[in-house]
Amino acid sequence: MLNVVAIMGRLVADPELKTTPAGISVCTFRIACDRNFVQQGQQRQADFIDVVAWRHNADFLCKYFAKGSMVAVQGCLQTRQYQDRNGSNRTAVEVVADSLSFAGSNRKPGRQAVDDGGEAPPSSSPETASAYSQGSAEGFAVIDDNDDLPF
Repeated sequence: MLNVVAIMGRLVADPELKTTPAGISVCTFRIACDRNFVQQGQQRQADFIDVVAWRHNADFLCKYFAKGSMVAVQGCLQTRQYQDRNGSNRTAVEVVADSLSFAGSNRKPGRQAVDDGGEAPPSSSPETASAYSQGSAEGFAVIDDNDDLPF
């Protein structure tokens, strides 16, 4: 059997970290995913997907993501049955996250912006810029591209 989901979207609310009675971290959140097709004369539609992250994924999400952050989720689709407050049977469909990744420029209040690679972006100070512009061509060879390519 194959059950694989890869989805990317923006968080519709700030994630909240909860802990089970056994001490396991869990975070349920919803992401908005734009549809690929737009009918002429209409606005782009979005789907709202429920996601559940457990343990270190839940901690990671709550630490680095906020409402509006773009997140890439890889996981599997899961359904569960439950009864609501009125006693009606309900079915929940959600993605259980196996891995979460930065998928765009993220900025959480009080934190430095983070790029797609999950590292702080390099500073644009004059010292950094001059360090890249200074250097020698020593160790580089001139390549003659007049001949046939070796591949």
